[in-house]
Amino acid sequence: MSARDAITALQTQMETSIIGQNELIRQMIVGLLANGHLLLESLPGLAKTRAVKSMAKNLDAQMRRIQFTPDLLPSDITGTEVLHQQDGQNVFQFQPGPIFGNVILADEINRAPAKVQAALLEAMEERQITVAGATHKVPDLFIVMATQNPIEQEGTYPLPEAQLDRFLMKVLVDYPDRDSEIGVLELVRSEEVATASSGTTTDDAGLIEPERVFEARKEIHGIHVAPAVEQYIMALIDATRHPDRYDKTLGTWIQIGASPRGGIALERTSRVNAWLEGRPHVTPDDVRAMAHGVLRHRIILTYDASAEGIHADQVIDKILELVAVPA
Repeated sequence: MSARDAITALQTQMETSIIGQNELIRQMIVGLLANGHLLLESLPGLAKTRAVKSMAKNLDAQMRRIQFTPDLLPSDITGTEVLHQQDGQNVFQFQPGPIFGNVILADEINRAPAKVQAALLEAMEERQITVAGATHKVPDLFIVMATQNPIEQEGTYPLPEAQLDRFLMKVLVDYPDRDSEIGVLELVRSEEVATASSGTTTDDAGLIEPERVFEARKEIHGIHVAPAVEQYIMALIDATRHPDRYDKTLGTWIQIGASPRGGIALERTSRVNAWLEGRPHVTPDDVRAMAHGVLRHRIILTYDASAEGIHADQVIDKILELVAVPA
């Protein structure tokens, strides 16, 4: 099985268990292939957790779930040094935490205080954890998928900008359409029947090996990005930092623009999108397709924009409208 066939199979398998959320699945595949982390945000019950579980179930990989709560400690995530008896002597041995997995579900990440959220920073950026002066590398296949609820803000701790910037994309999950939701009812009913008859719904057949993901990433590295497309990406990033140069109204909406990570993420996800579409090169349409997910959590809006009810996606729409598209 080629890398492309494997990724197509993974997407198809996920779509059979997550009905009506094809865009969410697509963005998760992009994050996996781009070797980046995702922040999934939606109202309750829109299959965020189920989608992450579905990806892990169809990959030959280890999923670790971390339920973020106010009393969680950093060591509950990273692991800690544990005292052991060895040859009659007391020695400390490192006991790995749940961060040492392949697919990490950070559930309701904003329900834990900042010191716990910060425990993820090193792993997300440098793919390692430092405990008691010793460095421990996380697995080669490593992706953090964090979830949060946008409406229940009481008792939560908003993610700081340094944490948000380490997420490749922020994915907004919306309600499925009516026909898809009927399909969800039928799917849940069939799963209940299968569980009652066999006691399990787990099927290990057809798991996608991590090597196929690594092969796909190598192919994506070879996707060509023309200088004109690179200039277009940088123009979009520049418009978030100096919006007044493009439009006076836009200048009143943006307080802080995207970091250099934003440009890197936009270029990387654009290459993934081109590969998924079967093209050997990136087009401006690939960039525009990825712009919202990459930039919506990297720009800070002004008080005036918030007072007017302006959202980040509306600002990005305006930027895409103002910045000239290369021919």
